[in-house]
Amino acid sequence: MNLENNKHKDRLLVSYILCAGVFFGLGGLHRFYNGKIGTGLLWLLTGGVFGIGQFVDVFLMPGMVDEYEYKLRLKAGVSPLGVPLNQAVIASQVHQPTGNQLMIKLIEAAERRDGILTVTQGVKYTGASFAEVEATLNEMYKSGYVKIDNDPNTGAVMYHFHEL
Repeated sequence: MNLENNKHKDRLLVSYILCAGVFFGLGGLHRFYNGKIGTGLLWLLTGGVFGIGQFVDVFLMPGMVDEYEYKLRLKAGVSPLGVPLNQAVIASQVHQPTGNQLMIKLIEAAERRDGILTVTQGVKYTGASFAEVEATLNEMYKSGYVKIDNDPNTGAVMYHFHEL
């Protein structure tokens, strides 16, 4: 995250330096740099729309850089938070346990955690969806294999496998 923050600051700094190109008769260079080719040409041909547009861009620059980085992430297939957007394709290619296999995997996960398991831990261990894990754990609760409690510190729902 720190590396991305540094890259963002570097892009913003370079954008401001290019914006100062208006003093050399080169308005709009910062717009080219941030992917705004059409308005970059307009700024270049009109001296930053007679300096007014260039001045306004000084205040709009952080948003311009954010927008450009957002478009780059989408083009690369990554969300603004860094999560791959094609995760659904990847998840569908991985064999995920269902039914009894999922129950066995959840019991194994609980065994590793001294008989206590949360839904999130179950998802992490099995690779199944939150809904599948929660439904399976609730089914095990109804059958009497687990008890439900809340973590006193976080309030998270905890499933206690009392037979382990």
